[in-house]
Amino acid sequence: MTDTARKIVAQPLSAAAFAPFGQVIDTAQVASRPMNDGRARRFHDLAEIKVIGNGARVVVGLVEAEPYAVPLWLNLVERHPLGAQAFVPLNAAPFLVVVCPDESGKPGAPQAFITAPHQGVCYARNTWHSVLTPFGAAQDFVVIDRGGPGVNLEEHLFDEPWIVHLSTSG
Repeated sequence: MTDTARKIVAQPLSAAAFAPFGQVIDTAQVASRPMNDGRARRFHDLAEIKVIGNGARVVVGLVEAEPYAVPLWLNLVERHPLGAQAFVPLNAAPFLVVVCPDESGKPGAPQAFITAPHQGVCYARNTWHSVLTPFGAAQDFVVIDRGGPGVNLEEHLFDEPWIVHLSTSG
């Protein structure tokens, strides 16, 4: 660790702590309802994907993500000014979520969260966040995002890195 590294300790992801940055996607948030003659359960309306702009639309994709080493050296965050962005894991493995409050158009001090099994996130439009960050093993995600014309990606490189730890002992 260098003198310029700043430390963040990831906390468990909760709807209340994450609310300033978007929504937690978690089946524990809503009651399921039966479908397909009772052979399936639907957890409806877990997050709202808001998009703006002429010709904008919601798109669904899949991402196969390689794991990151932890502690994570955080140098870059990004945001999407024209639409929300949701990541839903396809297995129970946790992943790291790092977000920053906006401070006059620049990212403020990061906050880090570790998801519980099967939790996902929906970053609110214009929320600074790190890249998709599984740890321990590769992980697949459904991604719900904005498609259409317009520039929907802004990146910020920190002058000094932040180091994200999974626990206070790391």
